[in-house]
Amino acid sequence: MTKLLAIESSCDETACAVVEDGTKILSNIVSSQINVHTQYGGVVPEVASRIHVENISTVITEALKKAETDMEDIAAIAYTQGPGLIGSLHVGVQAAKTLAWEFHKPLIPIHHITGHIYANHFVSELEFPLMALVVSGGHTQLVWMENDWDFKVLGTTRDDAIGEAYDKVARVLGLGYPGGPVVDRMAKNGKPHYKLPIPKTANPYDFSFSGLKTAVLQLAAREEKMGNPIVPEDICYAFQETALGSMVDKTIAAVKEYQPKMIVLAGGVAANSRLRALMSERMEQIPETKLVIPPMYCCTDNAAMIGAAGYAAFKHQCFGGFDAAADPGLTMPGELK
Repeated sequence: MTKLLAIESSCDETACAVVEDGTKILSNIVSSQINVHTQYGGVVPEVASRIHVENISTVITEALKKAETDMEDIAAIAYTQGPGLIGSLHVGVQAAKTLAWEFHKPLIPIHHITGHIYANHFVSELEFPLMALVVSGGHTQLVWMENDWDFKVLGTTRDDAIGEAYDKVARVLGLGYPGGPVVDRMAKNGKPHYKLPIPKTANPYDFSFSGLKTAVLQLAAREEKMGNPIVPEDICYAFQETALGSMVDKTIAAVKEYQPKMIVLAGGVAANSRLRALMSERMEQIPETKLVIPPMYCCTDNAAMIGAAGYAAFKHQCFGGFDAAADPGLTMPGELK
């Protein structure tokens, strides 16, 4: 049995977990700052880093206590090195280094997105070759994995990530922050009243949401100018169907071309009910590829997912030194900058 202590602090959650053999969660403590940042309509980096400093020792202590584990039983310390907010990342990195120095434990620096991908290991044994659709507030990517701990980005967003686009649409409609859950909820009561342009990209597997967000802004302004009542539910419906429809179409095309054994959803937007339904419906037509959807608790940022990815890195002897700094622009392992 290999127990890892994992730390995640890339944005506005201070988290620590103890994970055994990459699949068993002994503890998963998350201190969220959402109530603070909601007041500002988004995450304020300076505020986030200060709160991380306040919370990091507490979540580490609580994670060890809940797991009924002490540092002597920990094989290594996995932590999020990047990408993310530099101030937030720095707090987690320094905490990991401090523990590693004090207790003579090896360090495992982890790319945040690999954590989201490997969170699916809590649901199912991962089968390779594998494709991951990564959807979050900061990332929208199609990632191909020929083998375990082997990554190739097939497509990425050329502008906004889809989660960011949800937040901006919610802001246009005055729905508050975070936008993803409320837009998803309101879209369920919407009707096909408005039409929005389908995003286009040069690379068939790249994504683009900035133009779609602008189209929503223009639609709302046009309706207001014409004196027509704006129906927020219908705008949410139009935006969500267009954004997710385009994204799922590209993903299905990639699945048909690459023919993976498994496709997994990853990231905060993987909690979106419509995305889950669309992917389930479309993948029924490709029964030879298994679809895995992560549990809701592992969609948003947490440390258990860093522990799952950390175990894969541990098996591949991917350790880091004390000179490894927080890197807000960190690329996927093996990917060229």
